[in-house]
Amino acid sequence: MDAPDTPAELKARALRCLARREHSRAELSRKLAPHAESAEALLFLLDELEKRKHLSDERYAEARAHSMARKYGAARIRQDLKSKGVAHAVVARVSAEGELERAKAILARKYRDVACTREEKARRMRFLQGRGFSFDTIRAALRVDES
Repeated sequence: MDAPDTPAELKARALRCLARREHSRAELSRKLAPHAESAEALLFLLDELEKRKHLSDERYAEARAHSMARKYGAARIRQDLKSKGVAHAVVARVSAEGELERAKAILARKYRDVACTREEKARRMRFLQGRGFSFDTIRAALRVDES
């Protein structure tokens, strides 16, 4: 195995990761852990990056939610953020605002015509449910789809 990175090398590695895209603290910690000489050195670096505003779970959550919003509902986005190690308080701030409009847009992209049969409506409901939309949002989106 290679020797662990010096603090300067570890910081450079962290900044390269952050230059590519936003990372959550837990995600960056997991990526850097094999290269750190100790857990304390890694924690010190992460604290320093947060203090200098290079690392932010809030910024990561906003960017991730924005990129996922085109395809997924609020429940799926919240689940993804939790799996990435974002704190519950930050995940709770991710808003379900505009969820109905997103559901309508996804339906319009996937299906060109209106659902006529019960089976077709059920298929569309399952599709949206798999994307993480709430039942109320799904019903509202399909009701609008009918008119």
